[in-house]
Amino acid sequence: MLEVRNIAFTYDRRPVLRDVSFVVSPGETVSIVGDNAVGKTTLMKVLATLQAPDSGHIQIDGQDALARPRAYRRQLGYLPETPALYDDMTVKDYLTYRARLKGELDKRIRRRVGEAAEMCQVADLLRRPIGKLSYGIRKRVALADAMLLRPRVLLLDDFLAGLDRTMREAAGAILSSVAAFASVIVTGHELTDLVKWSTRFLVLRDGVISARIPASGVAAADLVARVDAALKGAAS
Repeated sequence: MLEVRNIAFTYDRRPVLRDVSFVVSPGETVSIVGDNAVGKTTLMKVLATLQAPDSGHIQIDGQDALARPRAYRRQLGYLPETPALYDDMTVKDYLTYRARLKGELDKRIRRRVGEAAEMCQVADLLRRPIGKLSYGIRKRVALADAMLLRPRVLLLDDFLAGLDRTMREAAGAILSSVAAFASVIVTGHELTDLVKWSTRFLVLRDGVISARIPASGVAAADLVARVDAALKGAAS
């Protein structure tokens, strides 16, 4: 379980996040949506411990992000909006390198790479150079990287951006399987896709969560309308 309590973050004297709190349980896929420059990527970086908050607390199953960052990061998978990949490496070599970098034991690395590649549908591409892969497949490789240690929490920043319809559907299928063992947090703008597999929406507006919208029992079209209304500042 991911617990986020009273997170605040200021950049250049401008409040970006103000008193952000929420909890994500295993099996949930929570989508954080909002206009551009409202703080979605900043929040994801704070959750990934790439930026330190001014105040607040973050924990995964009791592991505190600030007090025990190593133990916290061990439970976390993070995919930034623009992942850094090495074009001259094969998919297998890259994932093996990343698993070692994350501190995985050598005797477990082969299994970890195989499991992540299979789940992200790149197992048949392990010998391919990353530089020869399409944009969508590269994102799957980056997702496999984020999932190497079978994290309890998976953070995906604007994961669907740049993917065509077929690739988005494949991504949704992958994330549905990931939610079986992890808490998933996604940012994005593609509401018609996000409503297919999100269990809840958090609307970020002016640095605060302005609406919390459950998806259970709501028809897709109605859910899109509710989230869209909240994004526009209407009552949700």
